[in-house]
Amino acid sequence: MKRALVTGASSAVGAAICRALAADGLHVIAHAFRNSGAAEQLAADIEATGGSAQAVCFDVADAAATRSAIETMLSEAPVQVLVNNAGLHVDAPLAGMTQPQWTQVLGVNLNGFFNVTQPLLLPMIRTRWGRVISISSVSALIGNRGQANYAAAKAGLHGATRSLALEVATRGITVNVVAPGVIDAGGTPDAFPEARVRALVPMQRPGTPDDVAGLVSFLASERAGYITSQIIAVAGGLA
Repeated sequence: MKRALVTGASSAVGAAICRALAADGLHVIAHAFRNSGAAEQLAADIEATGGSAQAVCFDVADAAATRSAIETMLSEAPVQVLVNNAGLHVDAPLAGMTQPQWTQVLGVNLNGFFNVTQPLLLPMIRTRWGRVISISSVSALIGNRGQANYAAAKAGLHGATRSLALEVATRGITVNVVAPGVIDAGGTPDAFPEARVRALVPMQRPGTPDDVAGLVSFLASERAGYITSQIIAVAGGLA
């Protein structure tokens, strides 16, 4: 059974990805940091419905803690599917943004990608099969007011993805990005009022976590073995 690590599994999108991969027959390692209880409940729910899952807790922005947690995972077996979904946004116009707001967002969204991905690569390469999928945002493609830090971090994922894809292309490993747009993740309706969504999104509706998870499921499968170095928007035509 292949093993999949999904970071940020306590979010609505992360949880949907975990459920989709478990339904595909993978053993899912559901990661969380600030909300570890949600990841533990998610893993229990997957197990209760016949899937295979476990929960882990560490801060992806902490390189030492991440490496230690991953070494423990790898002592059991390789991780052949990685979904970098852990993310953070602290919004402010750049003119008023503080240094901590900038560095904190890059620390989770971009440094976290390195901290998690790098130690998993050589074990993945030895199996000559792997999938690295990072969750970005249309903010990195078209920009968004108040999100210069977030857009910069997610755009960094795009460059890192394309470079890594070239490095591992001959090893049976694909590396891609999924860039969601407006996703209804069960938050307050005030976040994206219906009128604003209809004005912004050509399909005139928000997406769902399952829309994102469906693409991740496909990219993690054998069927997507010839797709690499791509940034694919799930945005209803917004990008």
